[in-house]
Amino acid sequence: MKNKAYFVLIFLCFATILFAQQTNVTINNPETWKTSEMSSNVGQTVRFTTPFFVCNNYYNFSKSSLTISPRRLFWPTNQVLPGSSDYSALKTANSKGSVTLTGISEYHRMGERLVDLVVEVTSANTWKLVSCTFVGNTRNDLLANVPNVNMKGEHSLLVCAMNLEYYIFESFDPTNNFGPANEAAHQKQRTKIKKALAKINADLYGFVEIQQGQGALAEIANDLSELTGRPYTYINDGGSVDGTYTKAGYVYCTDVLSPRGSLLNNNAGNSYYRKKMQVFEEKSSGEAFIFSLNHFKSKSDQQKKASGDNADQNDGQGVYNATRVKEAISVLSQYNSNKNTTFKDPDILIMGDLNAYAKEDPIRHLINNGMTDLHRYFHADSSYSYTYRGEAGYLDHALCNSTMLPQITGVQP
Repeated sequence: MKNKAYFVLIFLCFATILFAQQTNVTINNPETWKTSEMSSNVGQTVRFTTPFFVCNNYYNFSKSSLTISPRRLFWPTNQVLPGSSDYSALKTANSKGSVTLTGISEYHRMGERLVDLVVEVTSANTWKLVSCTFVGNTRNDLLANVPNVNMKGEHSLLVCAMNLEYYIFESFDPTNNFGPANEAAHQKQRTKIKKALAKINADLYGFVEIQQGQGALAEIANDLSELTGRPYTYINDGGSVDGTYTKAGYVYCTDVLSPRGSLLNNNAGNSYYRKKMQVFEEKSSGEAFIFSLNHFKSKSDQQKKASGDNADQNDGQGVYNATRVKEAISVLSQYNSNKNTTFKDPDILIMGDLNAYAKEDPIRHLINNGMTDLHRYFHADSSYSYTYRGEAGYLDHALCNSTMLPQITGVQP
């Protein structure tokens, strides 16, 4: 009996010691918090009363780690001017305000929150997960909880722009790592995209990275008609399939809209029909607007061809910034040359993947020449549609001119 009581006493004392080692931490100002504040907690088990965000999941299931922070980490040039002192300061703050969390056993999406986080602090900026609750933005609830787009008042017309990430309908090329490699992969891509588009249920879609020719646009229009019960069709630009090259293209609901006049292509600065303008008229009101759909030159340089003004200037804007500026100039030039003649309407909505963050030169050129950044107009500096290397921002833009602005009821990434 004495031995049994002795062992119970030892167990209770050991449990008490473990409990005493856990330290509760509250982060009073997440926006300025630095990992160095955890230096005194190295070797301890810590419970945070402040939620954290998943900033990076490394895009795979095998790393068993996440990057987390008590704040959203924004790409510096989405918030401040490239190359400025503010840019350097934000870049430094981001690097000092994020932590590598190890011991992850399942996939988690960027943007999920970690609530009641308990960790072992192995170093100031590397922690091992003990326990937590992951909240929001999970794989299973993305389609079930599409946010309300009525950010301000009611709309009569819903416009959606989307990068489809190489929607290839035929002529698959399994060697180039772009788009589906075969028909089975295409059908998997198709199933996911058509469900998302039907859930959004827009009246007008502008797609980039969709295969040239008309087959891919026709397929999406038919899928939308089947899933929504509404009549969709597409703008035929007269092009034919050219391998796996992609373009920009329009799909619209015929009981809400009708195209007016001819489609205009714009290949300045980049080829393959990636910038277009088309006037659409709302049937119920007779009101019309120019929908400028664009896919500017990307920031990647796999073939190492960027040189001169297009080389990386180390100001946060990456390669081919000069080309993207030329593309922004060409969009405005095309608009100004045609608004009173071909278009016969001043209202313009510019959308698409511009491959430039909010404070970078191409976007500032558009804003300095009369366009309003609708992300910022409706959401200040909190909006983002994309996360790269753990930092959020938006390359996917919506801008409009002064006559169009009073007609916009809201924008939702």
